Amino acid sequence: MRDRIDTFYMADLYGELQLSPKAERRSWHAPVPGLLLVTIAALAALWLSDHYGAPQILLGLLLGFALNFASADERLRPGLDMASQTLLRFGIVLLGLRVTFGEIAALGLIPFLGLVAIMAAVIGTGMVAARCARLDLRFGLLAGGATAICGVSAALALWSIIGSKRVSQEGFAITVLGVTLASALALATYPALAAMLGLTDTQAGFLVGASIHDVAQAIGGGFAVSDKAGEVATVVKLSRVTLLVPLLLLVALFLGRQGGGNRFSLRQGVPWFIAAFVAVVALNSFVQIPAAVGQAGASAAGFFLLLAVTAAAIKADLSGILSHGWKAFVPVAASTLTAFALALSIAWAL
Repeated sequence: MRDRIDTFYMADLYGELQLSPKAERRSWHAPVPGLLLVTIAALAALWLSDHYGAPQILLGLLLGFALNFASADERLRPGLDMASQTLLRFGIVLLGLRVTFGEIAALGLIPFLGLVAIMAAVIGTGMVAARCARLDLRFGLLAGGATAICGVSAALALWSIIGSKRVSQEGFAITVLGVTLASALALATYPALAAMLGLTDTQAGFLVGASIHDVAQAIGGGFAVSDKAGEVATVVKLSRVTLLVPLLLLVALFLGRQGGGNRFSLRQGVPWFIAAFVAVVALNSFVQIPAAVGQAGASAAGFFLLLAVTAAAIKADLSGILSHGWKAFVPVAASTLTAFALALSIAWAL
């Protein structure tokens, strides 16, 4: 019995976010109905985003909530599980096409160390805020990590490591909603604040790139200031994305040490999608990938992550989300304010 418990714990550590038992055998076409539902909802989110300008992830989340009743249909669950697990991991791997080691080196040592310090402080703030709000410490870790790195993409990657047994579908949905709204608000206000404070293009680019959560919105916020600020914001933001891998490894080690009997170590191997992410970054750094292939891969990554968020919203317990109340958004809010304050302090020193 103990062996079975330990095996389940390690599976959860690697993010086995499935709704139904593993032992159940399914036909190859079992995921089709659920995947079809999620795909239609995701395409609708893309269409609405294209026509009305709202963030795709936010629209996918809201449409998923609207389709929440469908999660009661057992025929849809295999596809929902596949979207929130398998496609999520492939999306994380393809994110490696957005960054190269050369872009990180171009940032410089001092600004990069500043980003590392900001990441550590923001994650710590999220965990402390969760404790103060009487929430689970691992929920604060998820919120702080998503805010510190790259918003929804980091939230998905972290959740795949933390597991739905430690942070529920509802907690994940709250985090996604919080970081999406915070990122949209930051995009609308940070460029104007940079102009009011009289920051140079380099300073404004660092501020925006180091504090706005979502990759596209951080880059867009930089170019809203100037072309030079946009270039700086792009490098800073993509450098933050590369910090995702060491963060995931540290989180895996942290959770393994909490487990008591069966601990995680690097000798046991890292999750395949983390290793694959690093491999894709290396490939993108040292091999001239055709622009069309890179753009297609980046678009596929975004779509896979949109599918994962939509599926998670469909599976979430809405009553559970509502029962959390406003306190559930405290970790994201505190982490966002910390990221802005620290990024501004470092920007002034540049």
